[in-house]
Amino acid sequence: MTPPPESEPHTLAARLTGARPEEAGLVLLSALYFFFILSAYYVIRPIREEMAVAGGVENIPWLFTGTLTAMLLVHPIFAAVVSRWTRRRFVTLTYRFFMLNLLVYFVLLRVVTDGDASVWIGRTFFVWISVFNLFVVSVFWSFMTDIFRERQSRRLFGLIGVGGTVGGIVGSAITAFLVGFLSPATLLLFSVLLLEGAVVCLKALDSRCATSAAAGDDSGVAAGGRPDVAGGEGEMEEVIGGSALEGIRRVLASPYLLGIGAFMLLFTIGSTFLYNIQADIISRTFATGAERTSVFARIDLSVNILTLCTQLFLTGRILKWLGVRLALGILPVLSVLGFLTLGAAPVFAVFVVFQVLRRAGNFALAVPTREVLYTVLPRRDKYKAKNFNDLFVYRAGDQIGVWSFAGLRALGLGSSALALTMVPLAGVWLLIALWLGKKQAALARSPAGRRAEAGAAS
Repeated sequence: MTPPPESEPHTLAARLTGARPEEAGLVLLSALYFFFILSAYYVIRPIREEMAVAGGVENIPWLFTGTLTAMLLVHPIFAAVVSRWTRRRFVTLTYRFFMLNLLVYFVLLRVVTDGDASVWIGRTFFVWISVFNLFVVSVFWSFMTDIFRERQSRRLFGLIGVGGTVGGIVGSAITAFLVGFLSPATLLLFSVLLLEGAVVCLKALDSRCATSAAAGDDSGVAAGGRPDVAGGEGEMEEVIGGSALEGIRRVLASPYLLGIGAFMLLFTIGSTFLYNIQADIISRTFATGAERTSVFARIDLSVNILTLCTQLFLTGRILKWLGVRLALGILPVLSVLGFLTLGAAPVFAVFVVFQVLRRAGNFALAVPTREVLYTVLPRRDKYKAKNFNDLFVYRAGDQIGVWSFAGLRALGLGSSALALTMVPLAGVWLLIALWLGKKQAALARSPAGRRAEAGAAS
């Protein structure tokens, strides 16, 4: 049975936010969950960036190689855990594992003082943070696509993203203003506490979803009388099953999932080129580690403030007015224009403006729109196939980008020419975005897509 059409919001709060009163509890918990996740990451992100520069800009390609290798090892383990444990258990285990890792690095950074050893600890920390970032965010969005139906996701994912943006601002501010008073090791403890907050929110959300699905409580029911949660109470405790390699097989067998992977791959290649240009410009512009860490943190702060304003006032409206197809194409268009400008004027000010706009556009619009693509798919694709795309494909793009950058740099290309090489790639990225949006709309109208949506609403 096709879920009934959603009515227009009537209250002022609903008109401003896009969330209806019966959805408020789930949205607030989801936003708080995302707040803890991204604040934990943004506390330690500037520390990672400084360690990468301190370890030598010329060694960054090898750090990305190490990250891809780590992804190859981690994904099958995660998929095996997903196959055997319930959602609450495997998500909780994931976050607790990363909390334990942070405590290990806290000890290492305080105990190891030898210069060479510290550099190698910094390199392993870079790889670990690169895995940590994608993993915790991927698991969060998998959970969101599992508890909200497709039409809700267009209204609410941008609003839920506000929690992550505020978390990014808080995390960046913690490091920006405390790095002169506290050691990097001490700052890691902030991330541990924040991740524990995410676990608390996860458990509260899972319990609320199960209770609402079983009781049909109006606090968890969308317009039309259908619960806003995935499945019934039994499905909340259902083990997804399958094999550890199932996600890889499902991606390779689906043009739609391959398209999502290609979208992420091209985004990551462009981001990696921009990241290497960043490392070069920052290392030449600022002399000390404290200055570089502060600059990275302030860039993050600017990105998150712009993202917050966009999410609050534009994201939901853009998805509603333009639809998934055109909304997904906005960041590729911005990238074409940005790389052209950076190619014409490869200076620090232009780089900062482009980097801030591109990252804010990604977080505020491209990410929630991309996650909508998964809402029309079955649950195992939301966790296994999505995890493979989010982790391995994303980091494969890093590899292609970082080694292509190194090769073109070795041929004598400067920052201007390197930026211009990304223009045609961004054009291909735009074509893939438009195709994905068209395919998503077709799947949402298909019987399989309606079953997926109904599974998130009954």
